[in-house]
Amino acid sequence: MARGYLMAALAVFAAFSLCTNAIAVDEIKIGVLYPLTGGAAAEGKELRDGAELAVEIANNVKTELDMAMAKNSGIKSLGGAKIKLIIQDHQGNPQLGADLAKKLIQDDKVVGLMGAYHSAVTKTVAAVAERYGVPMINESSTSPALTKEGLKWFWRTTPHDGTFTNDLFLFLQGLTQGKVRGVKPFDKKELLPIVSACEKTEWGSNVDAAIKEIGKPSGLEPQISLLYAAKAPDLSSEGQSLLSVKPATMLFAGYGADAILMIKTLKSLKAKPKLIWGQNAGFESPEFVSALGEDTEGILTRTVFSPRVGEVKKVSAQVNNLYKTKTGRDLSGASARAFTATQAWVHILEKAGSTKPQDLQKAANEVKIDADELIVPWQGIKFTTTGPDLGQNVLGTGMIGQYQKGKDGKMILEIVYPFELATADMIFPIKGW
Repeated sequence: MARGYLMAALAVFAAFSLCTNAIAVDEIKIGVLYPLTGGAAAEGKELRDGAELAVEIANNVKTELDMAMAKNSGIKSLGGAKIKLIIQDHQGNPQLGADLAKKLIQDDKVVGLMGAYHSAVTKTVAAVAERYGVPMINESSTSPALTKEGLKWFWRTTPHDGTFTNDLFLFLQGLTQGKVRGVKPFDKKELLPIVSACEKTEWGSNVDAAIKEIGKPSGLEPQISLLYAAKAPDLSSEGQSLLSVKPATMLFAGYGADAILMIKTLKSLKAKPKLIWGQNAGFESPEFVSALGEDTEGILTRTVFSPRVGEVKKVSAQVNNLYKTKTGRDLSGASARAFTATQAWVHILEKAGSTKPQDLQKAANEVKIDADELIVPWQGIKFTTTGPDLGQNVLGTGMIGQYQKGKDGKMILEIVYPFELATADMIFPIKGW
């Protein structure tokens, strides 16, 4: 009889323990830092909307979607616990980003962080995460230096600018070789001179260095390369300097307002390059097309997503439709990357079955997400755990899109690279002004 009472008591205790554990992780808080005001507010809102859609899918069953996180209604390994994003506006300010990260960790008791778009802000936030031993997933900051610091609590899902810039020069070489859809082979001299202008920030400076380093072996390095002050009120002198050599190819890296101002400046100076390429950021922000209209036609930008991806990936089209219903817009590179990083958080939480930092760290280092799960056309997500690029997703890949006028007269980003994913003939040379 005593044994029976003991077994019953143990059963009650076990049930109580499970119950209290379930209560403890009923809600999983993740702190998110984006620029929701200031010069990159439009990009920040894209990021926010992409992350929020991913959480909506993870927290509710969406049987029509071909992805694991749409089947469980919460984190299954944590008893169906729901994810809650606590989103903060860092305004593009590195110090504010660090202060907000501390608040999220100390006051809001988040289990991890995500963000922060600007590489300079991500750098300070990652330092806070490292100091407190809190996991941070980065979705959109592409300075290569971020994964070269030996950080043990930082993981990046997006490819960095080393990958994206290498893609640029593979694309340029392929363009001369007739690999680009709709363009016949030609002598690479027709792409020369090449000039570049990057904003003088953590991110822009790294892009400038990558362009010089990667372009040189192929003989496609810039004849002129400029670093200009971010948020400059006027870029006339920079534009005149770039055009002084009558460039055929112009390469840029700038956030929203700077990218728009640069194109307006080139138009005012009646520039006639054959090719313009932007390193994402401002060149893919929502206001880029709305502010410039048909002046964007033919401009190239590196990206990780275009609605055209839905033509070859069913799940991309499914999620894009959900996003468009929710926001009135197609997914962009920014919103798609935020969605994907949030999805990585879901897989890490599922694998860990815990919200303890050490368990999440172990799960992040071991997680492997298949390509079929993702809306971006990557080979998957797998982070490096050794070597000089610690925490970098080695399965991410880049794309290059070109703004072209669709059947409805609106600009759409057609895929021109990778060559096998091309969705339209490339416009080359562009008309200029």
